[in-house]
Amino acid sequence: MGDAVLGLGSATAAELAVLTDFTSKPEGLSWVEAAALPLGAETGARALDLLGVGQGMTLVVEGAAGGVGSAAVQLAVARGATVIGTASERNHDYLRRLGAGPTTYGEGLVERVRELAPGGVDAVLDTAGKGSLPQLVQLVDDPAQVVSIADFSAPELGARVTSGGQRATYALAEAVRLHSEGRYTVEVERTFPLAEGAEAHRLGEEGHVRGKLVLVVSED
Repeated sequence: MGDAVLGLGSATAAELAVLTDFTSKPEGLSWVEAAALPLGAETGARALDLLGVGQGMTLVVEGAAGGVGSAAVQLAVARGATVIGTASERNHDYLRRLGAGPTTYGEGLVERVRELAPGGVDAVLDTAGKGSLPQLVQLVDDPAQVVSIADFSAPELGARVTSGGQRATYALAEAVRLHSEGRYTVEVERTFPLAEGAEAHRLGEEGHVRGKLVLVVSED
């Protein structure tokens, strides 16, 4: 048997797949967690890089309990940022465990965030794409400090979209390292056999998943 790895590729919902970017899978990470880690870590890191998130900054993550949102929260905390995450109340304790200050999304978001961050917000990451951008751009001095991975109307408000481009593939190894240090967790809400992939996609599109949904090809 060859080396155990985790990574990114195309058409990976299959029994066999070719990875374009990968890193070693540590023994302490299950195969289900290994499958869930790469996409969220890469997307989250790519967005944080665009926003220049670093030590001493305050970041708001809209949709912080999802796969990309939870990855971004943990990576930002590891960079020394203060993070405020939006999620339904059932996920607030989860966000606290990740290191974020939780609040709910929806009407009144701007006021709630300003109470949590009286010193202001430096950057905002929208992972939800649920139409909250008009509120989110009010949190920063420059709308360009708002990046969305899901709302492609963002440029109309002066915000930015990231959907690929220069990939942050270094994040795979970074997330694995943080996991080994106890500073990065991979939440998997539910697994599905490969034959039930359509149902997994349907649930994912509803937008209420904590962490990731994973297709399992084999129990071995």
